[in-house]
Amino acid sequence: MTHIHFIAIGGAAMHNLALAVASKAGYKVTGSDDEIFDPALSHLRDAGLLPDEMGWHPERITPDIDAIILGMHAREDNPELVRARELGIKIYSFPEYLYEQTKDKIRIVVGGSHGKTTTTSMILYVLNRLGIETDYMVGAQIEGFERMVRLSDTAKYAVFEGDEYLTSPLDLRSKFLWYHPHVAILTGIAWDHINVFPTFPEYVDTFRKFVHSIEPEGSFIYYKGDENLRLLAEEITNHHTAQADRKKSQITNISVIPYREYDGNTPMQVFGRHNMQNLQAAMLACHCIGVAPDDFYREISTFTGASNRLEKICETETSVAYKDFAHSPSKLKATVNAVRERYPEKKLIACMELHTFSSLMADFLPQYKGCMAEADIAYVYFNPKVIEHKRLTPITKKEVRDAFGTKNVEVFTESEALQERLKSLNYGNTALLMMSSGTFDGINVKEFAQKLLSA
Repeated sequence: MTHIHFIAIGGAAMHNLALAVASKAGYKVTGSDDEIFDPALSHLRDAGLLPDEMGWHPERITPDIDAIILGMHAREDNPELVRARELGIKIYSFPEYLYEQTKDKIRIVVGGSHGKTTTTSMILYVLNRLGIETDYMVGAQIEGFERMVRLSDTAKYAVFEGDEYLTSPLDLRSKFLWYHPHVAILTGIAWDHINVFPTFPEYVDTFRKFVHSIEPEGSFIYYKGDENLRLLAEEITNHHTAQADRKKSQITNISVIPYREYDGNTPMQVFGRHNMQNLQAAMLACHCIGVAPDDFYREISTFTGASNRLEKICETETSVAYKDFAHSPSKLKATVNAVRERYPEKKLIACMELHTFSSLMADFLPQYKGCMAEADIAYVYFNPKVIEHKRLTPITKKEVRDAFGTKNVEVFTESEALQERLKSLNYGNTALLMMSSGTFDGINVKEFAQKLLSA
């Protein structure tokens, strides 16, 4: 019996990995965290993996533990981590463990500042429909999949959503640098995670490192309309030429495959220019492992989207509501524009929450200029207490409104006031769009939207 202990088991990715490991024969899983919320709480409880007591308990770290998987939520001085290091127990980060379990498989990795969850979901959806067994890690729930992580002894392929955020408290490299893909996708580069990458060139450089991590004879699929990706592709092409008469190196053997957006005749359930770009990238990745384009398009035509990614949550005869994970400028703009293009005759009410480190930093706010310009009514919400908790410099409602730079934007700092304003509106012939990586401080977005549209 192999005993794996998860430090910070309650994270979205971490608890799904714990469930995946626990489902494998011959594995015992334990875990700890200082706080766990739903859906992780219910998932872990149902699987018998919920810690008996919240908090860190170094006495539970014993020599019989074979390995520790360390979540990003833990700190370097975490008492359990300190004890594990004292005992010399092998410590993996989340991405390091995924690579270890799939190092003999063909790996497809999807990276980019926006669209990586959707693109990964599209690939997995089609492979599943075609009966192609695959291990995976994706940041959303997909129709037909029980969990967000799967590891097996039998799958030939592994498909990972590649995150550029930090690996762990002990490893400050981007997560996706661990995966060494055979097929790599980059959907676009738009500055994010300013707390980790304080300048845009530093941010671009981590994607450059990702491209250089592609396995020999691998493929690099990139969106041709992104200037920064075109420059990375040119670097590879130039390297090909420069190295032509020398001993072959990994980078010289990469196939560089540009794409634009899908413009075919098969009707799709998903919509928006960015989703059509994602779809084309997913097709090319599947084609790299032998899936015919016609088969891909046939199967993807029934794909309705990943959970929380432009997800339709309610609809009446005249109105519709969506929720989306959008929070960074590029995601926000793409989502607002997609709904505007889909419903040009409807009044568009767009509501978003500034919730992440980057979005709440005064130096980053100007990146949001014009992002909600296509909405008829635009509301932006942030909680000053979250800024205080994150130990960031306070920002004002005026600074936020000025940063977005369009007259349609109104800023709120109290969730109740935002809810009252939304309740006061008429939702006839309306498209409502709720966007956040949080919950607007406790709003059940789906239930709230249903009440608004049915009032």
